[in-house]
Amino acid sequence: MTIFSDETIIQNIYDDIGFEDITTNSLIDDNKWAQAEIICKEDGILAGIEIAHYIIDYFNLSISSSYMDGDEVHKGDVILEYEGSAKDILMTERTILNYLMHLSGIATLVHQTVQRVHKINPNIKVAATRKTTPGLQKYEKKAVEIGGADSHRFKLDDCVLIKDNHIEIVGGVIEALQKAQENVSFTKKIEIEVETLDDAIKAALFGADIIMLDNMTPTQISEVTEELKKRYVRDEVIIEASGGIRPDNIEEYAKLDIDVISSGFITNSATSLDMGLDIT
Repeated sequence: MTIFSDETIIQNIYDDIGFEDITTNSLIDDNKWAQAEIICKEDGILAGIEIAHYIIDYFNLSISSSYMDGDEVHKGDVILEYEGSAKDILMTERTILNYLMHLSGIATLVHQTVQRVHKINPNIKVAATRKTTPGLQKYEKKAVEIGGADSHRFKLDDCVLIKDNHIEIVGGVIEALQKAQENVSFTKKIEIEVETLDDAIKAALFGADIIMLDNMTPTQISEVTEELKKRYVRDEVIIEASGGIRPDNIEEYAKLDIDVISSGFITNSATSLDMGLDIT
């Protein structure tokens, strides 16, 4: 099951343990054997199962599970069963659950969000942002993909994304685009963030691949897309709406003539999916 290795995950466990697990070591003999199961306590989409397998394998515990990342889970489902050293099961319990609950919470919220958007317009991509937890970025972005959305940039080297502070320092939208086109490989797309109709037009006319309409209302975005159509450049660019998009208003953005909706809430506001570990 395990297809990756990440010693940071194991280090997180030892960071949690500290010098020792005082409670477990004071109560449990070294040779004590135990069986455990992880139970889902609410419906959702599973993510982080590969990490759980990795931890369990690392501590030489025997595992039994037919669940995979992306599976629908329901209240009462036993998603993992494993056995081995009772001490190791107890020491790793919280870290395994934290990964599973946090990442499954993201995947579940993403899945729900994508369904809401696609019910209105199945052609719009839902995407994450870089509003992720330091150290967990790649796992949270993977959970986004498991939930059915686009990861957007994993890191700063994925693509050019010219933001408002870049533009402020360089001197303008046109200047920023020209510098990027001169200095960046042709293999990288160039995206630029704009906040006004005028800057959106400049971005489209001066070769941006993607225009992020930041913190614009649905009405303002409609004005932009209509103006780009009049100038016959709407189909030349990818239009992304971002900023201030939340569960209570995302459907209004899904009605627009845009290609991507990106929002930080699907990663930084997701509630963990409730799970628990029981010794059997």
